[in-house]
Amino acid sequence: MNELELILQLFSVFFLIGMFTFGGGYAIMSLIQSEIVSARGWISESLFTDIAAISQTTPGPIGLNCSTYVGYEVMRNAGAGQLVSVLGSVTASLAIVLPSFLIMLVIVRFYAKFHENRHFKSAMDSLKPIVVGMIAAAGIALTLHIEPGKSVSVVSENFPDMKSWIIAAVAFAASYFGKQGPIRVILGGAVLGILLY
Repeated sequence: MNELELILQLFSVFFLIGMFTFGGGYAIMSLIQSEIVSARGWISESLFTDIAAISQTTPGPIGLNCSTYVGYEVMRNAGAGQLVSVLGSVTASLAIVLPSFLIMLVIVRFYAKFHENRHFKSAMDSLKPIVVGMIAAAGIALTLHIEPGKSVSVVSENFPDMKSWIIAAVAFAASYFGKQGPIRVILGGAVLGILLY
């Protein structure tokens, strides 16, 4: 596959992912992982986990940060040069935001007319459990490697030892029981990672 074909595939894959961004970036992490790692094998599971972690700690929306980084890495892994790899970043980034932009243009035009409509409200309310499920799927995809009908195993690159499980447990407890915001949890996880590794 040549570089132009790969760029076009990147655009189509991220455009399709961008069509399902209801719930924000965390909700589409499992879609990105499924399409880029599992279905196409463009990057490894461990690299995707690193990308997800970096995307959370850098400023900006996680879905956009992730797609930018993934676009670069996909092209780099295919042997493209620096400039073409940057074009991969730009392509993936544009493709992931374009559907949302177009959808918002349509919604803004019709929202004033339909926002009190019970069918419209019902449709918006029905998206909430879907978003929760997609976020849960992202967490499971980063934790477990599932081969349907074969096996379920922990992603060893993400949880190589007991220290990584302790960091995950502390992060969960701080977030769920301690009601700490995501920025504090991410920074705390980074500090624990530096101290323990």
